[in-house]
Parts: sequence; structure tokens; C-alpha cells
Amino acid sequence: MQTWILIGLTVIVSWVAFERPKWMDRLTLWPPAIDRKHEYDRLVTYGFVHADWMHLLFNMMTLYFFGPLAEGYYAEYMGPLAYPLFYLSALVVAILPTYLRHRRDAQYRSLGASGAVAAVLFTFVLLSPWSIIYVFVIPCPAIVFGVLYLGYSVWADRRGHGNVNHAAHFWGALYGIVFAIVAEPRVVPSFLGKLVSPMG
Repeated sequence: MQTWILIGLTVIVSWVAFERPKWMDRLTLWPPAIDRKHEYDRLVTYGFVHADWMHLLFNMMTLYFFGPLAEGYYAEYMGPLAYPLFYLSALVVAILPTYLRHRRDAQYRSLGASGAVAAVLFTFVLLSPWSIIYVFVIPCPAIVFGVLYLGYSVWADRRGHGNVNHAAHFWGALYGIVFAIVAEPRVVPSFLGKLVSPMG
């Protein structure tokens, strides 16, 4: 249910922002607005607006498929409000390195839920490493996808090309792993056991 609420809220806010450019500008992460005007809410609101419908659809479909497992996990070990708090805090943690890097760059903007969605996805990878993820209809074990995803995020961020915030993907993914371990440290030996016994 909480995953559905997050999806619904993100779709509504993004939809309205598509029609109202001023709202889009106000919610997007624009580092100087935080540095000069102290609009700290942008560290969260940027995750509820998207560049276009395809950007929104990709993030929400990923959240739809992988959110429920993370939602149940955090509810079980940390209580009923843990999952939404995890998601919102993932938005902040994922974007902080980007904000610090561009805090005085008036030309830089970032938006989209990708960092928090990556956190959700990597909680799933930690809990179910050998589950099959379909990447553009190609089946791939979650752990293999996870390693490739992290490696590509680092490589693409260092190249610095394109409009995708690969740093947010990387830090969001790491946060998803760390938060899951903090919630229940026994997930580490469980993960290692599953890793060495893919058919178990």
C-alpha cells in the first residue's frame, strides 16, 4: 500500500508539474536555491518531478516491481513507517554528493526519483540476489545486474556525459544496501548464504 501511495503521489506531482513550469522549477533540485535561499525542501521534492512521461514511467515501474518486498522487509524489522522514511531519506542521501559538487553552479539542475528507486532496487538485490530481473526483456540475476549497475554508474559519472545523474544512482544504491543491513544485520549472512547457494 505504501508503495502505491508513493507511486500515486509522484505521478500526480509530476503530472501537475508538466503543466505548470513554475512549479517544476520550484520543486527541481537547483543547488544555488539551497545554498542562497535555504530551500532545503528541494533535497526531497526533486524526487517527485520528472523530465517527461518516459522518465516517470521507468522509475515508477521499477518502484512497482521492487517496492513491495522492501516495504514488507522494513515494516517487519523497523515498524510501519520505516519504508516511507527510508524512501524519503534515500532521496536526500542520493542527491547530497551532487548538491555539494554543484552547490554554486547556477546552470545545474537535477530531478527524478531514480536515486530513491535505486535504493529500493538494491534492498531487493540484497534480499533476493538470484531472482531474475528483466533488463529490456533480457533476463539477468539480480546480483549480476547489481554489480554491473554500480560499475556503470561509477564509469558514467566519471565521464560526465549526458543529463542522467549517475552519482545519485550510485549513492542511492549503496544507501539501500546500508539501510537494509542496519534494519536487520542478519541479512548479511543470509545474503552470503544465498550467494554461494544459487539453487538453495
